[in-house]
Amino acid sequence: SAPRLLAYARARCNDAQEAEDLLQDALIKLWGYQKEREYRPPDLPLAFSVMRYLALDRGRRKGRREKRDQKIIQFQSGEDHWLDPTLEDAEEAKLLRKEVEALPDKLREALTLKVWGGLTFAEIGSVLKISHNTAASRYRYALEQLQQKLNYLKIIKNG
Repeated sequence: SAPRLLAYARARCNDAQEAEDLLQDALIKLWGYQKEREYRPPDLPLAFSVMRYLALDRGRRKGRREKRDQKIIQFQSGEDHWLDPTLEDAEEAKLLRKEVEALPDKLREALTLKVWGGLTFAEIGSVLKISHNTAASRYRYALEQLQQKLNYLKIIKNG
C-alpha cells in the first residue's frame, strides 16, 4: 500500500519532498486513529481520504489553492510511471502524461485514484465524497477523452 499512497501523494504535491512530507503527516494522523479503530490497520480508502484532506489543508495554508487545483497531478522528471513503466521513455507515454495533465481536475483525480491507487469505484466515491456511479462515470469519461485525444494525435502524426 505504501507505494500507492506515495504515488497518490506525488499526484497531489508539487515535488517529491512535499509528497513524502504529506505521506508522513498522513501516517501520523492515521496513527492517532489507532485506539478508536481497536488497533487495526487503517483501510486504504481511509488512508487516501486522510491524505486528500491533509493536501487540501496544506494548499489552503500556503495560499496556492488555485494553482494546485489547476495542476493536481504533475508528472515529475521520469520518476513517475504512468500506467506502464516500460513505456516511460516512449513517445506515447510522454503524450499520455501531457494529456492526463490537461484533463479537468475531477476527471484526473478519479483516474489517478483508480490507476495509481488501485481503488474500487466505491472507495473512490468514499474518498471524493461522491457516489460510486459518479466515480465510475468520471473515470470512464477521462478514459474516453484520453482515447479521443490520443487517436487524434496519432492521425496527425501519421498523416
